Amino acid sequence: MNKIYEQVEKIISPVYMVGGSVRDELMGIEPKDYDFITPHNPDTIEQKVRDAKRKPYLMGKRFGTIGVKVSGYMVEITTFRTERYQKGSRKPEVEFVNDIMTDLGRRDFTINAMVKRGNRLIDPFNGRGDIKKQIIKSVGNATTRFKEDPLRMLRAARFSAQLGFSIDQAVLKSATKLNYRILQVSRERWVAEMDRLLLSSYVDRGLNDLMEMGLFRYMIPELYLQKDYDQNSKYHACDLWRHTVRVTSSAPPDINLRWAALLHDIAKPFVRIEKEDRSTYANHDILGREMVIRLGRYWRWSNKRIETVSELVKNHLRPDSPLRDADNTSKE
Repeated sequence: MNKIYEQVEKIISPVYMVGGSVRDELMGIEPKDYDFITPHNPDTIEQKVRDAKRKPYLMGKRFGTIGVKVSGYMVEITTFRTERYQKGSRKPEVEFVNDIMTDLGRRDFTINAMVKRGNRLIDPFNGRGDIKKQIIKSVGNATTRFKEDPLRMLRAARFSAQLGFSIDQAVLKSATKLNYRILQVSRERWVAEMDRLLLSSYVDRGLNDLMEMGLFRYMIPELYLQKDYDQNSKYHACDLWRHTVRVTSSAPPDINLRWAALLHDIAKPFVRIEKEDRSTYANHDILGREMVIRLGRYWRWSNKRIETVSELVKNHLRPDSPLRDADNTSKE
């Protein structure tokens, strides 16, 4: 039995380990965080934590989540719930429920809709089977899941980037149809998912999935222009998007470097000049800096990140740029 589970069960019972921690255990990966669900309401969870002489963290209480530190981990314990977006709202509306199957039935993907109580696995949607198949499938109808929370479209790409799994065609089809709904989601949630995607082992998969689903059309329209964009350059045999993905994949796994790699050629389509039999892109580094500053403000980045990423983009052509090696390895 998982030692973290044993300690949480001493605080409150019944309680179930859920989601990514269960998925990671089944894949033989040490979980980076632990989530639990329980039928108890948030007030009861808080009191149980206090009764165990531990400090409850209440930031997520209105959404049913109480945090508590267990063996160095910040563990979250959440009341069974459902959630959905109301029209015009950027924050999900949460409703507490009494049935574990109702809670699992509202989750995004089968690989995240499993729970363990002790050594007993509850897997109503065959998440373990989809782990073996290495596929990301929705719980039930994908269109319904995305309407409940459009961030799930971005999360599909993030899991693809983290796990190296393929996204089910039904999920891709629904996301492509509903991609505009990503605008319902707060940009702070965009940033959290994109940061994780960009630092993942299969970042190229995740980025290509975002492009295929059309999410970049609404999140970063300037990047969407790069799809199938012929650079007509002797320095680049591949189209602009393939080049961008390769540079991003080759960049060191530092979040500011990865963002700069993703955005380093963002200005190219706007400065293109035809010269005899080829195209040139003079000053795309300078305009790129200004575009990244505007983009960073829209995405609500910190001032420090805006400054760092925009300067990296401005200087990416210099011989001493930390992106230089990544750019060189991307050329065909």
